[in-house]
Amino acid sequence: MDVSLALWAITLAGIIVLIALDFIAVSRKPHEVMFREALLWSIFYIGIAVAFGIALFAWQGSTAGSEYFAAYLVEKSLSVDNLFIFIIILTQFAVPTNLHQRVLLVGVVLALIFRAIFIAIGAAALEAFSFTFVLFGALLIYTGIQLARHRNEDPDPGDNFVVRRVRKRFSFTDEYHGTKSFIMVNGKRMATPLLLVMIAIGSTDLLFALDSIPATFGVTSEPYIVFTANAFALLGLRALYFLLKGLLDKLIYLSLGLAIILVFIGIKLVLTFAHGVNPSIPHISTNVSLIVIGSILIITGLASWIGVRRNPDAIAHAGRISEPKHHEES
Repeated sequence: MDVSLALWAITLAGIIVLIALDFIAVSRKPHEVMFREALLWSIFYIGIAVAFGIALFAWQGSTAGSEYFAAYLVEKSLSVDNLFIFIIILTQFAVPTNLHQRVLLVGVVLALIFRAIFIAIGAAALEAFSFTFVLFGALLIYTGIQLARHRNEDPDPGDNFVVRRVRKRFSFTDEYHGTKSFIMVNGKRMATPLLLVMIAIGSTDLLFALDSIPATFGVTSEPYIVFTANAFALLGLRALYFLLKGLLDKLIYLSLGLAIILVFIGIKLVLTFAHGVNPSIPHISTNVSLIVIGSILIITGLASWIGVRRNPDAIAHAGRISEPKHHEES
């Protein structure tokens, strides 16, 4: 694709406008979001994402359109797993419900920034070294296998190295003070728990970018499509959180489904490199990827529904990549 700087600027401006709209909606009156409001916002953002995909389809043809929708589907599915982590963080840090919107919105902005950086790095690496496909593929296969192994576990924000260091660096109040991260207490500057929450969210976004960007590049190598698919999937993340908050713990096979998707895309990346070296080696087309990813998500949803009906006490878990850390606070 030949994307001009003007189009990049227009796209970025549009995304900034959408973020500003979210900030205005959240800052005007902090409140707990109800189902109807979350549903309307979700429809709004999904509608924008679909409209953009149709416009891309008409402008660049079926290949670009298919790549965009496949990439968007991958990122949207991975963002649901991201919501599990957000819920764990918000719960463990006992964040007041009226602050959930603000925390999630900051998380979305940080996620967009991290992904933009990784997309630029990834695109440059793929252009300079085709073997990067293999490295990305290996990372996704490893991540998928680890996620499958630990699919019935949840990550612990206390394992986060950055959070542990910040705890040692600052003195913290026991209570939240609105949207303030720092306050003065008897002439001493103290941090509020909200600072820890923001750091936990930001570092989580960074880790998710390490996996999601290679996954998207596994569907398309066009940086513009990778960025827009990520951006539109993330922009609706805040509304999706409130929409699915009561249903997430019922998606008991989501982590396993995402693990299979990551391994599939990892294999696709390796085959893409191999096909470039030897054209006789088959590769996986975008249309096949779209069908496989969509089928896995549908099967995951149906299997979760059946599993919960058979065992109403079953609870979904976010899954984790690494082994639990046994750390000591000093």
